[in-house]
Amino acid sequence: MPNYNLNVNNKDHNVAVSSPEMPLLWVLRDVLGLTGTKYGCGIEICGACTVLVNGQPEKSCDLSVSSAANKRITTVEGLSADKSHPAQVAWIAQQVPQCGYCQSGVLMNVAGAMNSGKHGAAIGKEITNICVCGTYQRMKKAVLAL
Repeated sequence: MPNYNLNVNNKDHNVAVSSPEMPLLWVLRDVLGLTGTKYGCGIEICGACTVLVNGQPEKSCDLSVSSAANKRITTVEGLSADKSHPAQVAWIAQQVPQCGYCQSGVLMNVAGAMNSGKHGAAIGKEITNICVCGTYQRMKKAVLAL
């Protein structure tokens, strides 16, 4: 089995997986036990699986573990230990989640936009995630506060 070095949430992990093409999503969830990143569509459309790779949003359902090796990966669990990231604060203040399934991916897109220096409405343009329960209005209010 191939081994890969992953830096996830500022911790180094050496993971043995069955294939270099295994999606990062399954390594995060099944190998490392980080279940905040969700499986949605599996074809990079919905965004539920979004993580940050070197600070920028990437959909982990179609990103191979071999492509993610030796890069800095941040999942929703690593955004902040105490929910103090500005996006998390705004989400809580606006009571954004309804079912919450897509929210980790949305938060990671927002955090990536913030990493790129965007604020307010400019962040809103970065949210391409699909939310089935439709909390887009609350997301918009939260983003405008950033």
